[in-house]
Amino acid sequence: MNNVFVYCEIEGTTVAEVSQELLTKGRKLASELGVELHAVVAGTGIRRKVEEQILPYGVDKLFVFDGKDLFPYTSAPHTDILVNLFKEEKPQICLMGATVIGRDLGPRVSSSLTSGLTADCTQLEIGSYTDARTKQTYDNLLYQIRPAFGGNIVATIVNPEHRPQMATVRSGVMQKAVYEGKARGEVVYPEVGKYVSPEAYVVKVLDHHVEASKHNLKGASIVVSGGYGMGSREGFDMLFDLARVLHAEVGASRAAVDAGFCDHDRQIGQTGVTVHPKVYIACGISGQIQHIAGMQESGIIISINSDPDAPINRIADYVIVGTVEEVIPKLIKYYKQNSK
Repeated sequence: MNNVFVYCEIEGTTVAEVSQELLTKGRKLASELGVELHAVVAGTGIRRKVEEQILPYGVDKLFVFDGKDLFPYTSAPHTDILVNLFKEEKPQICLMGATVIGRDLGPRVSSSLTSGLTADCTQLEIGSYTDARTKQTYDNLLYQIRPAFGGNIVATIVNPEHRPQMATVRSGVMQKAVYEGKARGEVVYPEVGKYVSPEAYVVKVLDHHVEASKHNLKGASIVVSGGYGMGSREGFDMLFDLARVLHAEVGASRAAVDAGFCDHDRQIGQTGVTVHPKVYIACGISGQIQHIAGMQESGIIISINSDPDAPINRIADYVIVGTVEEVIPKLIKYYKQNSK
């Protein structure tokens, strides 16, 4: 059991950002383990079109599967590719995005290989584990860390016996960075027919439509986020007014989304989007662990809350104690007067 593998998602010939984030993390894990980072990508007409989007992240070996029916994604061919490739290569770790594709593909591959899979990880680390029953110690295991039991605890999950150790991670949780060290950068183009059975192509995609996001929460430098304390959808109108003045994006906690105060695509947290803005303004947010998991890496965190003991205040750099109805209109007025 040796190398670290990352499955790279593509849309046409564009590699998904979450895959590049995982390549960055995979490179760190591989370096810590003293093994190589390998990547696999499958699609149609991608030869010599995806390599430069993957290799700069420290990939030692890239497997490019180029076949006429591999895009748009369907479950069976991609499952065949990973299962058969992993039987040959025997990786110790496999990472993929917790996307629509990753949530479909990951369990299929894991089940076929009788491996373990942890979904929606927020951290990945290398460590050891001693079995309390057998007293056996396992070194260099992947710590798969994620909130559990409704976010009330943070669980560290290990898979001592079976390989590969598999984990999915949502977009934005890891930060991508071009690798500054040296990697082999080998590229191979396996024959697809050796890995995919003809029966795998039984499902045909008749139409494939991709709709652009209506906002850019992940890329915003300032995020103004509201919780259940905003009180109503009308209360969120204040946040949109503040965001316009600050040239920011508006986010929301799960409680606010569940209450109908804001649309689901603006949800930040374990079951929403993960953001890393320079400034994060939390308005009327209590600070449950599910929400904190999606914004704790923000540069500066400002909390506006009527409860001085709200959990969000423990991680905030600045705390404004007061109701959102009092504080936010004053902020809007001040920034309107003082913004150029």
